Amino acid sequence: MTVHIVLADDQPLIRAALQMIITDAPDLELVGEAANGHEAVRLAEELRPDVVVMDIRMPGMDGIEATRLITKGPGQAQVIVLTTFDEDDHVYGALRAGASGFLVKDMALDDILTAIRVVAAGDALIAPGVTRRLIETFADRPAPGPAPGPAPRELESVTEREREVLTLIARGLTNTEIAAELVISVATVKAYVGRLLTKLDARDRVQLVILAYEAGLASPSK
Repeated sequence: MTVHIVLADDQPLIRAALQMIITDAPDLELVGEAANGHEAVRLAEELRPDVVVMDIRMPGMDGIEATRLITKGPGQAQVIVLTTFDEDDHVYGALRAGASGFLVKDMALDDILTAIRVVAAGDALIAPGVTRRLIETFADRPAPGPAPGPAPRELESVTEREREVLTLIARGLTNTEIAAELVISVATVKAYVGRLLTKLDARDRVQLVILAYEAGLASPSK
């Protein structure tokens, strides 16, 4: 299956570099390019891509608002956020808006292609190293809008073991690392993750991470 992609970045050089590596991949196809959030939303509605690779800082409508509109729109596009971690303090907001993960602009090109494929397959790009940087940089900052309230009612149905798994997910551990930490099998971890997604009505691991911080189950110091 060919993955159809829209690129949204106001820097032509970034778009040109990504266009080059996407065009060379036989299973990926670039179907549109946008220089701002308004164009990205329009192209997502018109072209119905599988993945939108979205910069955050763009003129006019920024990538956060564009992500929110695309993920709530009629299409099925997944959004990956482009960011520079040392400068951009809006990544947490982008995830809350519905992004399925991040790309850091200095990532290796092969990793960028892998990330696009992972998200197109319906999974979330939440590699442990990126998650830990998110934890250190953003998780202790207040989210936009009202302050987080008490843990959602859905957490009342979560077992103690499932809470342990959720906390480890929020720390950025992979299923294999969680299995080693809890001395259980990887298959059992996958089962726990599946139950958490269902009980908490979460789309993917990204949303589980956000929920864990907002519910106070994890913090950068834990």
